[in-house]
Amino acid sequence: MFFEKKVKDLMIPINDYAVTSPEKTLKNAVLDMRKIYCEIEAGTCTEAGHRTSLVLDSNGKLVGILDFQSILKVLIPEIAGKLSDKLAALSVSVAFAEANASDLDEARAGFKKRVLKNTETKVADIMLKIKGKIDSAASLLDALKLMHKNKITVIPVFENHKVVGVLRDSDLFLATASILSE
Repeated sequence: MFFEKKVKDLMIPINDYAVTSPEKTLKNAVLDMRKIYCEIEAGTCTEAGHRTSLVLDSNGKLVGILDFQSILKVLIPEIAGKLSDKLAALSVSVAFAEANASDLDEARAGFKKRVLKNTETKVADIMLKIKGKIDSAASLLDALKLMHKNKITVIPVFENHKVVGVLRDSDLFLATASILSE
């Protein structure tokens, strides 16, 4: 059954997926992504939410992908940013630690200030390159091979040169796992 299904059978339609533009600020892209990731009305977030956003230009052409790791690297540069960013954050953290002030408002404000400082970054400056794409009529096995080969977790799905959806590794995992319950 798994091998008979096509990408279009499991993909998430583009209308149900997070989409942003290269001109948007990271703040706006993150807030849009959160709407898709979380059930705001219910006040809950689940791990089933989309962990990436497709970046489309003004003509609807796919130009990149924005993911959680890229976002966090920019918003919290000390985790993977430039050495100067890490040292600046470290000196702030050490100063608060030496003062035993890590739980004080000033310590939290320092972290918040560092995060907010980077929210004006443009999506175009941090989006990832497209490492693969697949046709909606392709087999799920082809999609799985492409993901594995390119070490990616999402594949944009196309029909007639137009992006129509996304296939995630979690969708393929669940389809594979369903074989066990048959």
